[in-house]
Parts: sequence; structure tokens; C-alpha cells
Amino acid sequence: MTRYLPLSLLFLFAIPAHATLIRGKIANGKGEFLPFATVMIKGTTQGTTANAEGLYQLDVPQGSHVIVCQYMGYRKEEKTIQAGSATLELNFVLQPLSMQIKEVVVRSGGEDPAYAIIRQAIKKRSFYQSQVKNYSVESYIKMLARLRKTPKRVFGQKIDTEEIGVDSTGKGIVSLSESVTRIAYRAPDTKLEVISSRQSGGGLGFSIPTIISFYDNNVEAVASELGPRGFISPISENALFYYKYRLEGTFMDDDKLVNKIKVIPRRKYEPVFSGYIFITEDDWRIHSTDLMLTKEYQLELLDTLVIRQTHVPVNATVWRTKDQVVYVATKLFGFDIVANSVNVYSNYNLDPVFPKGYFNKVIMKYEKDAEFRGMNYWDSIRPVPLEEEEQKDYRVKDSTARARRDSARSGRHLDSLRRKPQRVELNNIFLTGWGHTWYFRRDTAIAAHRFNMGSLIKGLSYNTVEGASLYITPGVTFSLPKNKALIWQNNIRYGFTNTHLNAYTSLTYAGSGQGEYGTGNSWTISGGKRISQFNRGEPIGPIMNSLYTLLLKENYMKLYESWFGGINFYRNFQRTVSFSLNANYENRIPLENTEDYVLFKNSEKVFTPNHPQELAHIPFNREEVITVGGSISFQPGQRFIEYPNRRVGMGSKYPTFTASYRKGFLDADFDKWNIGVSDNMNFKLLGELRYHFTGGGFLNNSKVSIPDMQHFNGNQTFLNIRYVNSFQLAPYYQYSTTAKLYGTANVEHHFNGLLTNRIPLFNRLKWHLVAGSNAFYVNRDNNYVEVFAGLENIFKVLRVDVVAGYQSQADTRIGIRVGFGGILGSAFKFE
Repeated sequence: MTRYLPLSLLFLFAIPAHATLIRGKIANGKGEFLPFATVMIKGTTQGTTANAEGLYQLDVPQGSHVIVCQYMGYRKEEKTIQAGSATLELNFVLQPLSMQIKEVVVRSGGEDPAYAIIRQAIKKRSFYQSQVKNYSVESYIKMLARLRKTPKRVFGQKIDTEEIGVDSTGKGIVSLSESVTRIAYRAPDTKLEVISSRQSGGGLGFSIPTIISFYDNNVEAVASELGPRGFISPISENALFYYKYRLEGTFMDDDKLVNKIKVIPRRKYEPVFSGYIFITEDDWRIHSTDLMLTKEYQLELLDTLVIRQTHVPVNATVWRTKDQVVYVATKLFGFDIVANSVNVYSNYNLDPVFPKGYFNKVIMKYEKDAEFRGMNYWDSIRPVPLEEEEQKDYRVKDSTARARRDSARSGRHLDSLRRKPQRVELNNIFLTGWGHTWYFRRDTAIAAHRFNMGSLIKGLSYNTVEGASLYITPGVTFSLPKNKALIWQNNIRYGFTNTHLNAYTSLTYAGSGQGEYGTGNSWTISGGKRISQFNRGEPIGPIMNSLYTLLLKENYMKLYESWFGGINFYRNFQRTVSFSLNANYENRIPLENTEDYVLFKNSEKVFTPNHPQELAHIPFNREEVITVGGSISFQPGQRFIEYPNRRVGMGSKYPTFTASYRKGFLDADFDKWNIGVSDNMNFKLLGELRYHFTGGGFLNNSKVSIPDMQHFNGNQTFLNIRYVNSFQLAPYYQYSTTAKLYGTANVEHHFNGLLTNRIPLFNRLKWHLVAGSNAFYVNRDNNYVEVFAGLENIFKVLRVDVVAGYQSQADTRIGIRVGFGGILGSAFKFE
């Protein structure tokens, strides 16, 4: 930001010159504090917001000024001051508004006068939405989260109240941060520059202003996870279909008549607000809002979310948001959490001059010293006074963090880390995994090498080739200078029936990925003996295969062994482009079934051979194969957050394109290619569309062994975890091919509450409809189409589909599949 603003301006911003501090408290006639009231210098956008205890402070230039105090539901009060060099105390006592009701004749079957006002506001909505093409403004944000109750255990794990920063009763502040961010806007681009940011206990605080505009048809309330469809504005184009309105009264604000309108949802379980919206007469703009979302209106994860805004004139024709307070409350897993975020906007400039190239792929940038501003700086610029509890939280947590940092630099700390017992208990070995850390000093910091071992339970499986098998994965990560690492991973597997030992190792040199351009390289060398599925996509996992083998006498997993060696190079460019190059040698060995034990005897069923039955006509003998190839992934339009030492990709509105090529030598002779495109498209009220299309084939298929064929990710179990990358009812190897050309399509639409919000019970449970189709085509004799419909967001994590599969080589099948889907379940992604 220093490239764009004069240093003198930054100095003035940090330490106001020739300014007078006024401070005081704001209360009503009963002596009750009015939290987050607005205080301004009349005729400007320079102002502040009171804290939760009604206390405020404001720097004003020396001279005569009119100070205005306003609070929703109370009469605005003005006081004239003469600002000199001494601090002034200026208290306000606000009186409730005396609402006037217009004299309106309402005939039988008529409507409330609020509807005429709302219709006018709807007509003006698009004008006000696009009225300002350019602006800049500074935003101060203070975010506070407090626990009112903490459970003793969550999922069996004991909660350490000291660790999360609350007292022994489970109450206290768990997060406190503040920041100053400069917002620059030139339609349609927005750029944020974080001037300063801090968090109680150290580190960067929450720095992204929550820009909520009720002039938008569809309002994203804080984050899309809270409502994937967004929420319908009370003055959206189709608002009358979703809301009822009632005029509560009018009042004068300076020379403006303001209408207070109650917003009432017509139906439950729609993504709508309730509360009040204040509309000015004649020009029909938003004056202020007091709107709420609840669980009954498709709010997810939270119980309640309240948005209060105050809009003020910036010039004769333009009004903008002066302050915004967002309250949230929720009870989740035994935690009772309340939080608020206060945004104070100041220094609006509607005619800014932006340097050429200012709006680029970096949408948010942190100043170099944003995290390291001192207390004097914060005390001089903070518009919202800290409450006593907040001051204590900063004081205690900052001093604790400072003590830890000082301790971390000492030899005593290193010795204590080395002495700290890292006991290994039986539940670690069998259930959770375990490890050990070796600490050492590198320059002025403490670094560490780490050993890790997965749990034995996770490594146990059963199949008809090995019988019971045990798979363990000991590994060591060596810390190298400049945030690089050397990862030595070992994989050891033993089959107790066929008595085969498979073991291989890999060594990966990983770059930090923290450079100026956020790029990272990694090299991997691996080799040894391993057991693999014929389909490299591993369509069935060891746990599911074990269950089906032992319980239902179905051995879906088909395996072969190989001695191998390989090298792989991977490079990532700021998440926009990534590519890999690899070369592998395999000496492949066929395997046979050696075990037929099942828990429940069934003489009518027999295990199928380990050689895929559908490919019985294709021999698989011992062979040596070398393959070389590469892949590339490209997503244009990537946007970034730029920290002082790195860039972080934030995604793009464009699809991701992929391409790969693979060539076979020795006992193989083939050239295989593949291209693909995928994306998630959020249509808000209409839901989200996800798709994945691929095309590929063999330019040369002279000698293609089963592991090198094109296999489609089928699924013959009840569980599906690869949505938009699999075929829910297709057999695993029935459609495998070496054709010159094939194509696949996976499309699914997540309604996110659309339609099911009209169905009793489903709307209360917030189960959402999902539907789509998966298909591939090789030729007239080899193609497959399936359609499905289901429900997701069951307990926030589960999804159940009913699927009908139309197969060219078999009868139509209908089945049910269970997987992960919904607000939390969508986080479980399997490619």
C-alpha cells in the first residue's frame, strides 16, 4: 500500500495531528447503555461506533463541530462542541422515537401502506446497487467470540479450558481481534489492503470486511456455508413473493421522513430475513436495517444471526453504510457460543484515482508490518473503545504468548521439549497411531524431525489373495532449512495366508511453497515390492472389501504384485497451474486366491477368480513394463491473498482443465491420453451444479495389459465416496477398454433446500434434494448411463441416493448408495 499512498498520509492516519479526543457514554432515559450506537461529525462520514457497554471515543479536528449520536429506535441527538487541545467528555442520553402513523384509509381487502413503500424501494434497488462505480473507504473491524458454556468432553476427548483460553467454569473470550483495512472498488472489482491486523495472543486477526448489501437480490450473510442458497433481500425483485410487510410508523431524521417497516416471512423454511428495514420517503433508499436469520429460515450451523446497519449520506445523492454490527449465537456439540463483529466505515472517497494495474489477481494484500503495530498505534486509531474484559484478554494472552516466544528462544525450552515424555500407549499403537519428535536448534529457532506410525487396526484387512493382511507405514520427516523437508516413507505389508511380504520405500524432497510467487517443487524416488489393484484408481478400499468378503462372500478387489522403481517430479504455480512428470518400471506378477474363509457359510455362492472375471479373455502373465508420462492441471482466473512472505490461492470462477499422457515400453506398447474439465457452479436460490467431463483413448493400443487399460470407477458396494468421479452401480471391470476414443460425463445438482423446504419433516430436518446422472460411452456395445436422486445434509454429513443404471451389457439395475454430503459432509472429498 505504501506504493500508492504518501507516507505523510500514513503518518496522519496513525497519529492524528491537531486532533481532540472526545469520549463518553451513550444511554437511554432509564440509564441503560445503548451498545454499538453511531457517533459522527455532522456533515462528514468521520465517526465511530460505541462498544457493547455504550462507551465511545472519537478524534475530531480542533475547532467547532456538531456531534451527532443515533441509535435504532431512538431520536437522533446533536451537540455542538469547541474542540481544543484537551480531551472532552461528551455523554448522550437518547429518547425513544415517537412513531407517527400516516392517516391511511384501508378498504376491505386492501393492503398495508408498507407495500407501496416497498414497491418503490424495489424499483430503485438496481439504481442504488450500481449507483457508485468507484470508491475507496477504510474499515475498522473488531471481532469478539465468547463461550458461555463449555462441555467437559467432545467425542470422548477431554476439553482443556486453559488451552482454549477460558476460565475453569468454561466461560470467557475465545477469540478477539481487530484490524484496519482499506477497501478499493472499481466495478466490478474489489481490492482489500490490510493496513494493520492483530489477534489476542499474537498473529493476524480477522481482516476481511463483511460487505453485506441489501440492494443485492441475493444476500450472502457472512459466509456461504451459513446458507449455500444465499438469502433473499427484503427489497429484491421477487421479495413480495417471500415477504409480508407492515408499516410500524414514521419519524423525521434531519429533513428526511423515514418509514419503519416490519419484515415478515410469508412461509417458514425459506431463505429469508425477519425484523425491520427503514426506508426513506421520496428517494426510497435504505436508511438502516435490523434483520435476523434463524434456523427456521435455512440458516445453517448457527442458531441466530442478526445484521444491523446504519446508512449515512456521503454527499448530496449517495448514501453508504456507516457501521454494521453482526451478532451470532449457536449451541454446537455442547459449546454455547456468542460472537459479534463490528465494522466501522470511514473516509469514503467517491472519486478515487487508482494507479494503472492496481486491480489485478491479488484481491487482498497485507502490509509488511500489518501484524507488528504497537499498542500506541492501536490506542491512537481504534474507533471503538475496548471493554474492560477485552483489555484484560489482550493483556493476559499477549503476555502469555510473549513469554512463550521468549521461552522458545532459550536453551531451557529446548531442553524441556527434549525431556517432555512422549509416551506410547496401547490405544496409540492399535487405534490412533503414534510418533516421536526430535527437537534441535536451527539459527534462532527450534526445529524438529518427526517419526510417525499409523495404527495397527487401520492397517488390518482381509482379502481372498492374502487372507488376513497387516499394512504398516512407518515414516520420518526431516526438517531442512528454508522450510523445506525430506520425507522418508516406508510401506510394509504381510499376507498371513499366502505368506508374501511386500515392502517398498519412497523419499520425497518437498519445497516450501512459500516463495514470492507461491510455487513449490517436489521430487519423489520410490522402489521395492508392492501389491496393487488392477484399476489404479482403487475403486474399492480395503475396509469395504474386507466386509463384503467376510460377510457376503464377494471378493471385489483384484490384485497383482510388482517389483518396481519410479521417479516423479511435481511443480505448482500459485494453484493456477500444476504439472507432474513421472517414469516407472514394473515387473508384474499375477496372483491367485489362497483363502476362502467367510463368517457365514453360503454354499450357493463361490468366490470369483482374482483375475477380473469380465476380462477373462485377456491373459495376464508375468511381464516387465516401463511407463513414462505426465499430467497438467490449469484453472484460469486464479485470485490471491498476498501476505508479506507468500501468496495463497483463493480459487477462481472458471473451470479446472486437466490433461495427461502415458507411454508404455518393453512388454507394453501403447500411447494413452486423457483430457477433462470440471467445476462447481453456485446458482444461489436455484442450487449448485457440479460437473466433470472427460475424454480420452489410445492413440496406439498394440500391447496393453490389464493394469494399463482404461478402467471406469465402478461401485458394487452400498457406500459411494467419489461423487462426480465414479459410476454408482457399474461393475468394476465390465467396461474396461483399449478403445481409441471414449467419453465420460458426471453431472449432479444440489438443490440445497429448494423443493424440500416445502415438504413437511424434510424442511425441519433440512434434508436437501440432490439429483444427477453419470454416463460413459465407448461404442454402441460398450456404454452406460445411470440417473439418481437422493437426499443429503442428513445430520449435516450423510447422503443417500436411489440409482437406476442402464447398462449396454446387462439388465437395468436399481440400487441405494450411501455417502457423505451436505454442509459438513461435502468436506469429505475423494478424487
